[in-house]
Amino acid sequence: MLATMLAVSFIVFAALEHNIEDVATHVLGQFATSDQRHSWLRENGYFDPFLVRYLRWLYGFVSGNWGVSTHFKEPVRALIADYLWQSALLAGLSLLLMVPLALALGVLAGMREGSLLDRAISILSIATTSIPQFASAVFLSVVFVFWLGLLPGASAMTSGFEWKEMVMPVMVLTLAGAGYLARMTRASMVEVMASPYIRTAQMKGASFARIVLRHALRNALVAPVTVIMLYIPWLLSNVIVVEAYFGYRGFGTLIYTASLQHDVYLIEAGTMVAVIAVVGTQLLSDLANVWLNPRVDFATPVSTKATL
Repeated sequence: MLATMLAVSFIVFAALEHNIEDVATHVLGQFATSDQRHSWLRENGYFDPFLVRYLRWLYGFVSGNWGVSTHFKEPVRALIADYLWQSALLAGLSLLLMVPLALALGVLAGMREGSLLDRAISILSIATTSIPQFASAVFLSVVFVFWLGLLPGASAMTSGFEWKEMVMPVMVLTLAGAGYLARMTRASMVEVMASPYIRTAQMKGASFARIVLRHALRNALVAPVTVIMLYIPWLLSNVIVVEAYFGYRGFGTLIYTASLQHDVYLIEAGTMVAVIAVVGTQLLSDLANVWLNPRVDFATPVSTKATL
């Protein structure tokens, strides 16, 4: 995890701050004179060796000094905390709805492979997975906003938390992720139900409900849990289409705006926050796999396992 974060931080810093003249132009503006840029670079230590500047920036990020946004004119740390909370709220509500729904559909489909229910759930899952987010956002807006008039078409959240404004973006994100997760759960459930220990339980006279709940379900959740953990960073950093369509102030739109405005400090800090979210969820995924499958032991070396 540390090696990954260090590698990404170095690549991001090198890409954005290798050319110090570009940094001065982005911070001071394109109409700043060469003397003004030279003076700013000297005051901020940009004439120091590249490695020294990188280590200074890395220390500043770790200590919480993320700089000031050149576009928003606000501290980067406060900006990211505000917008990240908005995206975390949207992602959390989507996961709360998507995960139980997808797992239930996947388990129901995998329990009876080839049945009518299995085929219906598979068709629904493939259809929702294949529709892009912008298309499903337009379709749901036409139905619930223009035809039925039940929900607002924007989610700006200007007057505080409004649950009606959260419904549309949550529905779009749920449809985008539930189908794929349901298919993964179904495939894992089908594989587990065909295992020898399941047939042994059937021959011993165990009820179908006991076989599914006590023997099959836990092993079938190993692959879906990994997918769920991958969805968390995806929801935090790749929901820009949904946030832009509904006017939602989230982390995705913040990074998108920073990229358009060449906001160097905001891009650097936002990228590192996204990397931390990715490696953190991967750690949680590994721990969940160990809990679901006790045979997995990351602490035992491979050579020791082979000897045992």
